[in-house]
Amino acid sequence: MSKQIGPNSEVLFHFTIKLEDGSVADSTQLHGKPAKLIMGDGSLTPNFEACLLGLEEGSEHRFELGPDDAFGPVNPDNIHYMDRSRFAAELEIEEGLILSFTQPNGAEVPGIVRGIAGDSVMVDFNHPLAGRPVTFEVEILTVE
Repeated sequence: MSKQIGPNSEVLFHFTIKLEDGSVADSTQLHGKPAKLIMGDGSLTPNFEACLLGLEEGSEHRFELGPDDAFGPVNPDNIHYMDRSRFAAELEIEEGLILSFTQPNGAEVPGIVRGIAGDSVMVDFNHPLAGRPVTFEVEILTVE
């Protein structure tokens, strides 16, 4: 009998996240290294975990998730306008550039440059897939 994923299961699985156009946003298959998590450890959002609950070892599944169930909506509070002087002078800032910012607690957080107007740089700290529907494909390798 195959083992099913429960609330505290340790799960080894491959996943692929695809965008609306079918392009791959992220995949463990690309590197040949499956993901490992303990259900409830915070590695995945509650909605992604809910997709895995009850799945059996050896099975493959595909889930269509709307923005609210995947990476959440775009939060306008996560978009900040920063003065150009806060960036290194030699840094060539352009739209789409992803930079790493250090938070007061020392943690690193990525930000995406969304626009530049004069000395004002718009930086988006939302997850890059926020506001987008995704297809979440999983292959459950082992369940402990």
